[in-house]
Amino acid sequence: MIDVKLLNIHYDDEGLLHQKCKEVPLPLDEEKKQLIKDMVQYLKDSQDEENQREYSIRSGVGLAAPQIGINERFFAVYFHDNEKEYSYGLVNPKIVSTSSKKIYLDSGEGCLSVKKDIEGHVIRYKRITIKGYDVLSEKEVLLRLTDYPAIVFQHEYDHLDGILYYDRINSENLLGFDENAEAI
Repeated sequence: MIDVKLLNIHYDDEGLLHQKCKEVPLPLDEEKKQLIKDMVQYLKDSQDEENQREYSIRSGVGLAAPQIGINERFFAVYFHDNEKEYSYGLVNPKIVSTSSKKIYLDSGEGCLSVKKDIEGHVIRYKRITIKGYDVLSEKEVLLRLTDYPAIVFQHEYDHLDGILYYDRINSENLLGFDENAEAI
């Protein structure tokens, strides 16, 4: 077994998770690049059941800067969907377009910063296009995402605006509930 680099995860009862994050000055210094790479590796390591038991960590597919105590606009994702790997460390991401169709995870969403399961459907856009600087490829990327990948990226993006997934459950003031939204 490899040695897992643990990150200190902050929880939803802390004010930082409810604040809008600041843009990250570019170019990134080496320390910030390494931190973002460590975040991606943490996600990868967290998905191994042996690591979960050994280090008492929860499995995650995304991790945003405020979740580790940093009020800056970057997040990491690592997961597989339909045989495709999604591994990114996005800095200063911007959602540039969305679909009109909406979806939700039938099983509900969860979060490494929320200790208990909160039931309810979180309405998200079915398709998004997001751009940002990806630390792993060291270039600006433009990603067109659909279904589950779109949900993951929207969840992490929300963290950068101080929004937690349960803020969106059947909420009239955010995307609101849409009876035409498709369950996935």
